[in-house]
Amino acid sequence: MESYMDKTDEELIAALRNGEKEITDYLMEKYKNLVKKKAKALYLMGGDTDDLIQEGMIGLFKAVRDYRPDKDSSFYHFANMCIARQMYTAVEASQRKKHSPLNSYVPLYADSENTGEWGIGDVKNRTDENNPEEIMITQESLAAFRKKVSEVLSSMEQEVLTYYLQGFDYHQIAEVMGREPKAIDNALQRLKKKLK
Repeated sequence: MESYMDKTDEELIAALRNGEKEITDYLMEKYKNLVKKKAKALYLMGGDTDDLIQEGMIGLFKAVRDYRPDKDSSFYHFANMCIARQMYTAVEASQRKKHSPLNSYVPLYADSENTGEWGIGDVKNRTDENNPEEIMITQESLAAFRKKVSEVLSSMEQEVLTYYLQGFDYHQIAEVMGREPKAIDNALQRLKKKLK
């Protein structure tokens, strides 16, 4: 493995394509800290940092498998993007409506006075707030917003918006997308004007 340290990632990928399979292990180990760093920045509903690290390592493996040196992007930026996308997909999946009964369950028989948890009366009050009419109105509003977003924003602006809504600032978005921070800041300003 020490001979690998003298080579660029792009050279290593070329050697991997020529049959040096152990390069995969070397690259996975080399970029493990990048995966851990990204995992600390995200929160997976119903999971933990280890789950995100596992997702990030899957993204890193896909980057090693799919990277094409003939593209303009460096392996580092490509891996960074693959890791981030894999993690964001996991976070989004954990927050989908179909998982909401498990992600936001409330104990029915807890003693709310002594334990600080929700009691059965509190459950009734909470479910009244989420009546079918309110749920339908919220879904219709969300559908209308998504339609407007797809009509007025470019694909880059949509991607920037997705990251922005997940709590990323424009520097973090720039890093994930492999763009200049100024370009991301400009895209944010444009999309805010378009969505008003």
